[in-house]
Amino acid sequence: MPRAEIGVIGGSGFSSLLEGAEEVELETPYGRPSAPVEVGELGGRRVAFLPRHGRRHELPPHAVPYRANVWALRELGVRRIVGSNASGALRADLRLGEFVVCDQFVDRTSGRADTFFDGPETAHVSAADPYCPELRRLLVETARRLGIPVRDGGTVVAIQGPRFSTRAESRWFAAMGWDVVNMTAYPECHLARELELCYASVSMVTDHDVGVEADGRPPVSTETVLRVFEENNAGLRRLLASLIPSIGPQPDDVCATALAGARL
Repeated sequence: MPRAEIGVIGGSGFSSLLEGAEEVELETPYGRPSAPVEVGELGGRRVAFLPRHGRRHELPPHAVPYRANVWALRELGVRRIVGSNASGALRADLRLGEFVVCDQFVDRTSGRADTFFDGPETAHVSAADPYCPELRRLLVETARRLGIPVRDGGTVVAIQGPRFSTRAESRWFAAMGWDVVNMTAYPECHLARELELCYASVSMVTDHDVGVEADGRPPVSTETVLRVFEENNAGLRRLLASLIPSIGPQPDDVCATALAGARL
């Protein structure tokens, strides 16, 4: 089985950057991942790419096998993961196509399998600082070096989906001071932390959420999200292609030591 150091979870199109890519079929204790994992080389690093929603985007957000996905990457040797998420802005000053490298999340999902510790082994893993600080720093520095608009820090609220928010929900999220909203930010990040893997994500602003009062915008639609995502996907690929060669081995940080003292 091929090995990889770095994992990328996101939409389609990234795998074309990998040299000598091969597909790997995996079975995990939590079932099959969303799709076969593509493993190849980029900038001298071994990279495993996994399309979160499947090859044809056949998996809605609430049906993504998050545990199988994260477990499969670890089975391939991955210690550091970067995720990408199409997101709605909860602030009028966030521009379409802008990237937000969040440092906090709020979970508003329900019923998702969001832990590897279902018993009899129990662990209470801290989520105080849920994203890898070094990967976050590298994402922000790389985007700025490339001239890509980026915000350092922010809070993403993860909703259950597949429906979009009501106006009341969206206004509530904005009033709480949260910055972006999407349907896939959780539980992927915390599952990585439970396996002591580094994880950071970049949220691409594809729309202004329905509660954002600005310019009389129409309610968010799938058509708008997909159009803006496709317009800015090249920037995301450019960011990841420049980022990956700069990612070093996993340090002895908050991610790698997440289980210390957490088990009962």
